[in-house]
Amino acid sequence: MSATRKLALGALLIAGTTGYMVYLGAAGSWQYYLTVDECTADAAPPVGSRVRVSGRISPNTLRIAPERREASFKMEGRQGSLAVTCSGPLPDNLADGREVVVEGRLEDPGVLKGHKLITRCASKYRPQGTIPPTETASRDGLRGSR
Repeated sequence: MSATRKLALGALLIAGTTGYMVYLGAAGSWQYYLTVDECTADAAPPVGSRVRVSGRISPNTLRIAPERREASFKMEGRQGSLAVTCSGPLPDNLADGREVVVEGRLEDPGVLKGHKLITRCASKYRPQGTIPPTETASRDGLRGSR
């Protein structure tokens, strides 16, 4: 085999391996997050898989450890709920009814063990003087629509 063919074969092997590694690394981050309803649906991700789940903390379910390194709560969607235990640093504005995104692993169906918790604050990015979608819906009598 000539030196040119050996070099071409080596370059092709390196390019293929690099492409495969990029694919594996990006596959987990293609979808930013799932909703609680998507995570608890029949076609939910399998137990043990890494996920990011977005939802609202159910009222009166938030329990924060005294040293603020662990929290447990129920996250609710429109139809389902998910039990969450999250360890690690917690945001200062964590509270009942707050929208959050939890990153972690599904331990059992309906149970998420999180290692990263982020609070969402859509009003922070809304122009002043506009009415949030939930207030508009309740004002117009369209409960639950966004």
